[in-house]
Amino acid sequence: MMKLKSLGYVGVAAPSLEEWSSLSSGLLGMHPQRDSRGRLQLRLDDYQQRLAIDTALPPGEHYYGWETDNADSLAALAVRLDQAKVAFKVEPAQLAQQRGVQSLLSFRDPAGNRLEMFHGPIKAETPFMPSRALSGFRTGGLGLGHAVLNVAQVEPMLRFYMDVLGFGLSDYMLKPFKAYFLHLNSRHHSLALIETGTNGLHHIMVELLSLDDVGQAYDIALVEEERIGVTLGRHSNDFMTSFYARTPSNFMIEYGWGGRDINPATWQAHEFFHGASLWGHERYWLPPDKRKQALEMRLQAAADGCRAPVHVLDGNYKVMSSA
Repeated sequence: MMKLKSLGYVGVAAPSLEEWSSLSSGLLGMHPQRDSRGRLQLRLDDYQQRLAIDTALPPGEHYYGWETDNADSLAALAVRLDQAKVAFKVEPAQLAQQRGVQSLLSFRDPAGNRLEMFHGPIKAETPFMPSRALSGFRTGGLGLGHAVLNVAQVEPMLRFYMDVLGFGLSDYMLKPFKAYFLHLNSRHHSLALIETGTNGLHHIMVELLSLDDVGQAYDIALVEEERIGVTLGRHSNDFMTSFYARTPSNFMIEYGWGGRDINPATWQAHEFFHGASLWGHERYWLPPDKRKQALEMRLQAAADGCRAPVHVLDGNYKVMSSA
């Protein structure tokens, strides 16, 4: 049976590595290292890499590594792709080694994004050490985090990811922009598709183990000119408290805490109506009319008394008295 587990890694193009090295080791607290080809590999945990920054990739080119359960799942995926008439390539061992996995195959989605399906991630030989004081990243079976793609037309992409690759629909919104959120595991979404009229990577989310990790990073971002792409806020569907940092590769990294868990076996997809955020998250990337509409929706959420429970790790909280 074919089963995708999570977003394993992402590779992105960059004009140079210096800005990325500074961003990853400073604000983001990741563990940067160079591989034999000169790429910058960013570690978040015991995987050899979670983000790869590659100056050899054409500008705007990205690849997304989706992890399967095992070799049988990867083989079943190949059968599914063949049945759906999706051209794919079984990649050589040399590329698998560069990606830090045992084997992989590659193909393109309807928008032209390069997807890599793999099994058998190779663990790093040394423990993960954040480059600044951090509680750590929430990864493991949930994967790297999530990726959000800009798409010209959402319907063909939605059909491809759900019908061919087996993603489940978590929820969706139609205002102030059309967006669909898809899951593979208990993380609310590992992929989201935003219909913007263009194709490309909008952002990658990484989740921290402590709210203070996010707040302290926000302070760092505030003193870096034009670093913040979306202000601190809380999402209305996955309840993530986060901000978005601009990167040297023309997309953003969402730096968040407190994302909700779902049960994929029983989850019921639904539309949500108060916009993407309960509060905050001023989106500088939106055109003025959409920013105005997003603000009005947040103010309406406040007027309606919209609230959501805080999601914390076991033991990572203290219960207060009510008086």
